[in-house]
Amino acid sequence: MYIDIGLNLCNQQFDKDREKVIERALEHQVTKMLLTGTSLSSSLDVLQLCEQQPDHFWATAGIHPHDASSLTADSWPELFELMQQDKVVAIGETGLDFNRNFSTPSEQQSSFEQHIEAAITLQKPLFLHERDAGARMLEMLRCHRDQLANAVVHCFTADKETLYGYLDLDLYIGITGWICDERRGLELQKLVREIPENRLLLETDAPYLLPRDLKAAQRPAGFTAKTRRNEPCLLPHVAAAVAEHTGRSLEAIATQTSLNAERIFTLR
Repeated sequence: MYIDIGLNLCNQQFDKDREKVIERALEHQVTKMLLTGTSLSSSLDVLQLCEQQPDHFWATAGIHPHDASSLTADSWPELFELMQQDKVVAIGETGLDFNRNFSTPSEQQSSFEQHIEAAITLQKPLFLHERDAGARMLEMLRCHRDQLANAVVHCFTADKETLYGYLDLDLYIGITGWICDERRGLELQKLVREIPENRLLLETDAPYLLPRDLKAAQRPAGFTAKTRRNEPCLLPHVAAAVAEHTGRSLEAIATQTSLNAERIFTLR
């Protein structure tokens, strides 16, 4: 069994064949999936999907740092109400992204602080996004370390210093197909072995981050050589890469990461 802790299943790239995508995931033993809410509307959408597949889907609710400027005094109460739903097992996707600054750093930090406060109030883990903002994110998280239920750094791609900062706070670390990238993933391939077994999680971030090393023979039915869309059925491929670079068996990675996901998100 595999658990995909980061999947954008409401993305429009899945609109024409969402049911087939789900079928392929289940066929490849990806039996539990965490659907990511990145805005008020997408958080509503993923909750609706959870109602259709209650045994397989859980959700996050939050505002992505790119869209932090959309968070207002009027929209927050509705979002906070969503966060209280039983199927919402994490607060986010939230955090800081100083790489593109689609929302200003000030707007991002204000939104992030609100999400942190909600996570503390509801005692649910944070689902974190960070890019080029590790030092500031760590600073903000350290202020609330003793109050937070926990957090996962989604799609970790940072450096060793930042990794150890997160591990010092006992955070969980999400690994995606970035580890399969022979250009950008080389540092992650070395760092993944330094993540404690009980803090490791797997995710696809589909439809993004299709593993670059995927061979034609490894493509599921329905995929073509031109397919660039990622799917949750490819999570075992990410797991195999983690196994290779940590020296562990694929079975051990699948079992441990599933136990970790069930623990942090209280999946029932």
